[in-house]
Amino acid sequence: MFHSNYNLRESNTFGIDVTTRLFARPQTIKEAKEALKEAHHLALPVFVLGGGSNVLFTKNFDGLIIKPAFLGIEVVNQTEDKVYIAAGAGVIWDDLVAWCVDRNWGGLENLSHIPGTVGAAPVQNIGAYGAEAKDVVSAVEGIYIDTLKSFSLSAGQCAFGYRNSIFKNDLKGQTLITRVFFILSTVPQPNTNYGSIEQELQNQPDRSIQSVRRAVVAIRSQKLPDPQILGNAGSFFKNPSVAASLVMEIQEEYPNIPIYPSDIEGHYKLPAAFLIEKSGWKGARKGNVGVHKDQPLVLVAYEGASGGEVLELSTQVEASVKQKFGIQLEREVNVI
Repeated sequence: MFHSNYNLRESNTFGIDVTTRLFARPQTIKEAKEALKEAHHLALPVFVLGGGSNVLFTKNFDGLIIKPAFLGIEVVNQTEDKVYIAAGAGVIWDDLVAWCVDRNWGGLENLSHIPGTVGAAPVQNIGAYGAEAKDVVSAVEGIYIDTLKSFSLSAGQCAFGYRNSIFKNDLKGQTLITRVFFILSTVPQPNTNYGSIEQELQNQPDRSIQSVRRAVVAIRSQKLPDPQILGNAGSFFKNPSVAASLVMEIQEEYPNIPIYPSDIEGHYKLPAAFLIEKSGWKGARKGNVGVHKDQPLVLVAYEGASGGEVLELSTQVEASVKQKFGIQLEREVNVI
């Protein structure tokens, strides 16, 4: 079950060439517990890796990396207007979205084409185009890494926030998610009010969730580089929530800056991509790394790039935005 000195280049979308001392891909909870027991025996740190699309390795990992391979999607219950499903943590996220949209079950279509696995979705509270995982997640099951005891947390207990959850705070590094539960609608109400979905829907035959999915896939394919071609982890930074007074100051110089509601009172959310571009970084390249020419929220790793180079670039981008706008960007990517 174990691989020693396992190369992680194909297991992270930046394509960083690093290794881990031990690597395991358990298909059952029993196998996961056996892997964790071995890590405990060797006193090794443990890191749970999903699709590798939201992580930046800056050096070799001297521990155990577990990549859950818990598969399967099942219907748990169904009512007249709701369907309750469960999906294994190792299921590819977009496969789950496609599975649900094919059955005309609404709620996930705006989250189409997001890389990664089901188990990572509640950790990051993934979101796109006016939707977030928290809108449809009802519960999360897993095991605690230290005690091997099982847990089940309701959506409320997961403390979801913008690109945030209890798994990134109080329980950071303490859990291995095995299964995620969702509540979807059998009477879909497409959400097309965010970004360019409305515009893209003009190229689709109708306004069904199938068309919304196709629209989102088309938009994301146009905006974001394919990590198989150019190493990246999608959005590297979160969109910052900024005090209304500072937003007004920025508006005076940039009247066309997009502004979105924030869950913080007296604040508005500003697009990090706009701030990065106006700080002069769009399309910039520094050695083996750079900022994408079309989407400045995306940092890219060219052939031969190290995680340290990507991290240094991100630090420079943060400093520029801080100097120009007085706003501290926060990384969305997990740095190891």
